[in-house]
Amino acid sequence: MSPIETNAVLNRLPNHLKQFIKPQNYDAYSSIDHAVWRYVMRKNVSFLSQYAHKSYLNGLKQTGISIDNIPNMYGMNRILKDIGWAAVAVDGFIPPNAFMEFQAYNVLVIASDIRQLEHIEYTPAPDIIHEAAGHAPIIANPEYAEYLRRFGEIGSKAISSAKDYELYEAVRYLSIIKEAPNSTEKEITTAEQHVETLQKNMGKPSEMALIRNLHWWTVEYGLIGTLEQPKIYGAGLLSSIGESAWCMTNEVKKIPYSIDATFKDFDITKPQPQLFVTPDFSYLSLILEEFANTMALRKGGLSGVQKLIESNALGSIELSTGIQISGVFSKVYEHKGHPIYIELQNATALAYREKELAGHGIENHPNGFGSPIGKLKGINLAIEDMSPRDLAAYHIYEEKVVTLEFEGGITVSGEIITGKRNLQGKIILISFKDCTVTYNDTILFKPEWGNYDMAVGKAISSAFSGPADLNSFELITHKPSTETIHIKKSPERIELENLYQQVRDYRTKKNQTISRTKVLEVLIDKHPSDWLLPIEIYELAMTSHDEDLCAQLLKHLETVKQNRPELGKLIDDGLEIIDKKPKAPP
Repeated sequence: MSPIETNAVLNRLPNHLKQFIKPQNYDAYSSIDHAVWRYVMRKNVSFLSQYAHKSYLNGLKQTGISIDNIPNMYGMNRILKDIGWAAVAVDGFIPPNAFMEFQAYNVLVIASDIRQLEHIEYTPAPDIIHEAAGHAPIIANPEYAEYLRRFGEIGSKAISSAKDYELYEAVRYLSIIKEAPNSTEKEITTAEQHVETLQKNMGKPSEMALIRNLHWWTVEYGLIGTLEQPKIYGAGLLSSIGESAWCMTNEVKKIPYSIDATFKDFDITKPQPQLFVTPDFSYLSLILEEFANTMALRKGGLSGVQKLIESNALGSIELSTGIQISGVFSKVYEHKGHPIYIELQNATALAYREKELAGHGIENHPNGFGSPIGKLKGINLAIEDMSPRDLAAYHIYEEKVVTLEFEGGITVSGEIITGKRNLQGKIILISFKDCTVTYNDTILFKPEWGNYDMAVGKAISSAFSGPADLNSFELITHKPSTETIHIKKSPERIELENLYQQVRDYRTKKNQTISRTKVLEVLIDKHPSDWLLPIEIYELAMTSHDEDLCAQLLKHLETVKQNRPELGKLIDDGLEIIDKKPKAPP
């Protein structure tokens, strides 16, 4: 296996992201895999030189991606570091928040598997063609690279719904069995139906669902320029030799990119019937910021904490003083459309500016947390805005027994032990002993439960996915329900791979003693339906002006096309790259 080579960019990754990284295992790529890569890249570069954004071809050179060989991504890192990025290998789809967070750290996640020859035009599973040949070249454009990083930064804070993760697992499983060579039609149909059922019953889309739509219509399937003459920059199009050509036809509707793309769903298993066109990369960032303004990350409030409750996952709120509360939110009490008390279940941590407050980690709050939010009843001045003289006047002082009545019916009564202030001198936390907290007639906290820590803030200014301080929680917990399927190769498959390897060795001058004619004879006899190796041999025969072998190959490929008409365009395109539409012998 290729070692995981590190660099300055990868060294900045937090540990919880490193759990998704795996070795690339470069030696596991077969000679057929390399031929698939070579075919797609030659076809793409031939077509995309006219239809892709100008950054694409320049980016291929800058990122060190070869047309002839599957890239060793950890070797790529030596080149990527010059543009401030890095690449890591992962196993297929990873959770959306993690995927976004990698982007925020300037790291491309690359699914290291490669599509089967049978799925050479398109695969629903992430693969190295899509990731390395699609995503990597465009990030050499500084403006686009910053958009991608910023997208990851904002997207990783998007709040998911409980159903999002279920859908993620279902889509991951579907992509795996669609690409697995031994899957049955029944298995695939059942998995497709499961995904379809989930998609139809998602309810109101979460922030993550909406921002994933934006990601899909830009990063994956984006066009740039004018509606009449757009260019391709989306990685899904750059890596799909079928869809990149189809998307340029009038059969695919072109729509001006706008915030409306947020609400346009997509199906990863089918070609896209419409695509969005951005005038330039700067406009992408403008729309991203427009969407970010709608997120709980920036709006906070009652709706923000409600989203966290619905997610049933680890999340955080930040109050107006800057104190941050992280955990699984379970309940919010409201008054006149405003939150007045929040409750968290199980382990909770408190932080300020993404750094855990000393003495307020999950070991200090293992059974949950609750705190009032808002102003005191009948007092215009919020606690956080009170001067030392104001605090003394209202008995909010160490060793004082006080009863604080908040607007909306929350009352906190107890003896103040101490408080914590932020850098601006505002109180962000008050600790009590012998404390009782009530909401009208409901008891929320009893003295026998220990000391009570009350977060201070008149409003929730932000709510977002994940913890404020990444070190507060054990985050290395991801166990995918499914893993990419690798089956044992049959003797026939091994024999075919050996034929491909012989031709590869001949082309790279590793071994030029082999007989290409003999390889073709064995291929026709034992593997008559294979189409890609004859094209590889044809290229070598053309180079050496072996007209007899060329004629044999063209005749055989005509037979393959007659027996498997669906391969006709792939064969013709492969030949066209070599010699501009050769004529088959009569």
